[in-house]
Amino acid sequence: MLSNSLIEKDRSHYFHPMVPIRAHEQRGVTVLQSGQGIFLTDVEGNELLDAFAGLWCVNAGYGHESVVEAATEQMRRLPYATGYFHFGSEPAIELAAKLAELSPGDLDHLFFTLGGSDAVDTVIRMVRYFFNARGETSKKHFIALEKGYHGSSSNGAGLTALSVFHDKFDLPMPWQHHIASPNPYRNEATTDAEIIAQGVANLKAKVAELGAENVAAFVMELVQGSGGVIIPPVGYAKAMQDTCRELGILFIVDEVITGFGRTGPMFACEHEGLTPDFMTTAKGLTSGYAPMGAVFVSDRIYQEMADAVPADVPFGHGFTYSGHPVSAAVALAVIKLYEGGLIENSKKVGPYFEAQLKTLAEHPVVGDVRAKGLLAAIEIVTNKETKAKPAKDKNVAGRLAAAGYKNGLIFRAFADDVIGLAPPICITEAEVDLLISRLRTTLDTILDIEG
Repeated sequence: MLSNSLIEKDRSHYFHPMVPIRAHEQRGVTVLQSGQGIFLTDVEGNELLDAFAGLWCVNAGYGHESVVEAATEQMRRLPYATGYFHFGSEPAIELAAKLAELSPGDLDHLFFTLGGSDAVDTVIRMVRYFFNARGETSKKHFIALEKGYHGSSSNGAGLTALSVFHDKFDLPMPWQHHIASPNPYRNEATTDAEIIAQGVANLKAKVAELGAENVAAFVMELVQGSGGVIIPPVGYAKAMQDTCRELGILFIVDEVITGFGRTGPMFACEHEGLTPDFMTTAKGLTSGYAPMGAVFVSDRIYQEMADAVPADVPFGHGFTYSGHPVSAAVALAVIKLYEGGLIENSKKVGPYFEAQLKTLAEHPVVGDVRAKGLLAAIEIVTNKETKAKPAKDKNVAGRLAAAGYKNGLIFRAFADDVIGLAPPICITEAEVDLLISRLRTTLDTILDIEG
């Protein structure tokens, strides 16, 4: 009765993100009730291996009492403190200092947001502020990658290059531009060097087209998450950073998905020694236990912004919940878990996860298996040679999601026939084996799409 009541209340009142509206009304909600480690339990009592960490975010896994205790203690002591008007709280200050310590390059200054989307919007505003302060007032244009995802807010959704975020939303805006994704599986270039050179050439061509004096920044994910977990060749991001510096435009890294151990190290920037001008994070920052995002700002950028106006003029950007003390306390507790063994676990189990996933490459409907640490995708095809995609009427994504759930497995079934995987980084090798077994059984349910 409880389940039925919740379903009806949901159908009548809960406007869900990222679902077909009428289809959701007809289908009804799946109600999750509890979680422990990498497992979830729904209201019907079904136990499910969460191979997507909620929404790429529950990196530490479910049920950590130390995080609950940190939140509870902070809520009792001081449940809210504004960051406006020179106020602050101990957790927010300590978190800013800790993140600066962990950050790559000179990303020494932190601006707190509620999540990844408003972190991207914050960077857009900061970039404009920076160039206007320098007197370079024509630098308004931003360049991102096709298949990229940079949030679903009014500005970020335009930098996102997925059609569902644009259609009927009047996006992208005239100052938002995209260049080709460095997708090794579906690319005319055949070597990593060619893909890297292609990316550099595309960026230079777009800047030349717009005029270097008009381009403010280039933004990229180090792994393109919602675009299908597309992994650029090693060296691609560094080459794009170097090109930005050469062209006099800012380099922004979006680590909302890849940050906090998802690909092995604390930040994916570490793979190539990147030193971006801005970096956005969220998701794993609190392991999804509370809403929070953070914008990392380089010291060079910060100093010029701070000197841009008279000392008594405030920086006109912020949110009521910027640096929320409970979220900050949660983030500090989660970082202790990361530093206490979870990052090392990710570095250890990540290669095992990649190796076990590769065993699925021989499956008749698998065209590509790609992974970077505990972030992976399987691309479904009907012909391995031609890389042909299934017909839309096969409803591959819907069928995979339903079959996975029946087999006790949650993953992201993308509409373009890609399975997205991002299990909590606390996962063990034995749990990886269970994940792979359930995934193989799930893939067997769509063998009829061939031909």
